[in-house]
Formats: sequence, C-alpha cells, structure tokens
Amino acid sequence: MVRAAILSAVGAPLEIAGIELPAPGPGRVRVRLAAAGVCHSDLSLSNGTMRIPLPAVLGHEGAGTVVSVGEGVTHVAPGDGVVLNWAPSCGTCPACALGEVWLCDSALAGAAGVHARTADGTDLHPGLNVGAFAEETVVAANCVLPLPAGVPLTDAALLGCAVLTGYGAVHHAARVREGESVVVLGVGGVGLAVLQSARIAGAGPVVAVDVSPEKEALARAAGATEYVVASDTTAKDIRRLTGGRGADVAVECVGRAATIRTAWDSTRRGGRTTVVGIGGKDQQVTFNALELFHWGRTLSGCVYGNSDPSKDLPVLAEHIRAGRFDLSALVTERIGLDGIPAAFENMLAGRGGRALVVF
Repeated sequence: MVRAAILSAVGAPLEIAGIELPAPGPGRVRVRLAAAGVCHSDLSLSNGTMRIPLPAVLGHEGAGTVVSVGEGVTHVAPGDGVVLNWAPSCGTCPACALGEVWLCDSALAGAAGVHARTADGTDLHPGLNVGAFAEETVVAANCVLPLPAGVPLTDAALLGCAVLTGYGAVHHAARVREGESVVVLGVGGVGLAVLQSARIAGAGPVVAVDVSPEKEALARAAGATEYVVASDTTAKDIRRLTGGRGADVAVECVGRAATIRTAWDSTRRGGRTTVVGIGGKDQQVTFNALELFHWGRTLSGCVYGNSDPSKDLPVLAEHIRAGRFDLSALVTERIGLDGIPAAFENMLAGRGGRALVVF
C-alpha cells in the first residue's frame, strides 16, 4: 500500500489515500517517485477542462527510481533513475511516421487502463498515463526514460513536462533564432522554462509578461531582460520595448483567449505566436480577414513542446551540466502530497512558479 492523490470526480477535492499497485507485468515498470511537479494541466484535469477516465491518480511530471520491471523490459533495471514520459509515442501511426511523435495517435491510450486499486477494490486509472502523485506507480515501459548522467533526480521531475515543453516551444515550435526578440506571456513553471530556453537560444530582448508584479525577480533570473505587468496596454508596451515594431516571437503560456490575442498583437508584421497554454473550449479567439492578410503573422499550437523526449533529454542534460539551464530555478515551493490543493489555488491566483511534490 502506497499513498496517492486521487481525483474521484470532476471538481471533487483530491483525496490522499492508500492504493494497491500490482507487480509489473510484461512490458511494465514499477517506479518509486522522488518528486512530481504540480502542473497547470493537473488543475485542468481536476476541473474538467481536460477529460480523463475517473477515478484517477493525477500527476504526470515526475522522476524516480526503478523498483522492479516486468518481462521484456531491457532499457532500465531496478535501481536506475528515470524520468516519466506522460506522452509516449508508438512509432507506427501516421504522426510518428512523419516524425511528429508529440502528436502520436495513441500517446494517451494508457490513461484508459487500470493501474491500481483503492483499499476497497475500486479501480484507478493513471492520470495522463503515469499517475505521478503517488509514492510509487506502475507504468508502461515506454513511459520511462533513463535519467541522464549529472542531472539531480528530484529536480529531474521537471524534465517530464515543464522543461521539455518550454525548451521545445522555443527551439522546435517557434524556432527562435539568435538575436530575435521574444515575449513570454505567463511566468509559471513552463514560462520560466521558456525564458531560460530563449536565453540559451541567444534571443534579445526577452520580455516577460505576467499579472503579478512579484514575479519580476523570478523572470529576470530566468533570462528576461524586461518585465511587463499585464494590462490593457500590454501589446503597446511590448512594441515600445522592441523598437516600435513588436516582438519577432510571442510564446503564450496561459491558455486564455485574451492572452492569446495579446500575444498575437504583440508581434511584428510576419511575427510568430506559439500557444503553449491549454485553454477551455469556451475560450474563443477571433481575427478578421483583413488583419490576417495585413500582418502576415503565424499562429501555431504547441503540444509537449513539439519534442521528442528521447532526443531532447540528452540535449537538455548537457545544458544542465554546463550550467546553462537551472532546474531548481523553476521551483518556488517544495511540498508533500497534502500540499497539492494549495498549489492549485496558487496557480489560480497567479502566484509562484512550479510547486514540486517531494517524497
């Protein structure tokens, strides 16, 4: 029996309770969690913005140590440090065949399965495949990636979502070039990863935007050269800070219609807006036909940073070892499982960066 945070129904409070995990069967791996990040996607799952089978153990950003493996698992062994991959690719679907593994048709197929049970025998699903808000979990073998050498195990949890997403948004989705100006809207865990990645790309100026004035120090430490408190004049403020033209690239990390529209309005003619934030179906963004022609801007979505974790993790590990990327700088709070609801409230209020559940 291990402790876990269980979501029984949409909108219900998380319940911290014991769960029973089976021994890993063929192609499965049991992992003892070292840490799990509290991501805005977990909040979106709990409030119904995103739907998963319930009841479920939430948490999808994690790292830990292999406890045991099932038949056929050869790429990791008991005692190995691993990063959890919530969106594993199948390698055979049309998206994978095109090399777009982040759009794999079956990436979330495992979320429909049963990976644990409560003490009274109720079946539990693994939230976004991995169920990381638990002391231990059992996942498919393709959901675990060997921890790169020289990366701290606890902070490595952030690689499982925030860092891959933020790094990929800059280097894969937006394809930021050296010397380009970048504006980042939303300075949470992903936004901080975007700022660090923009710095690595050699961007400048790098403008951070958030509703909270208190986040300025966090943003500047991550690589922002300018900071703007969000208001009705944000787009004008961005143009003023970028020579009157607007930013070359805007990365939206909030997932709200108004913020997406502001990101679009903040870019120059021919600029690029990449939307990372996950919004609800009620968030409608509108454009008129003339402005689409006149501005010649590009608006694109971004899933998991358009990343291939197997290729991107070694690159990120080199940045971490060289001191170019600081994982710990994303973490503003280290908590236990009982602290997750308060971390959700902080996200809703726009406070802090990433809360990290440390086991």
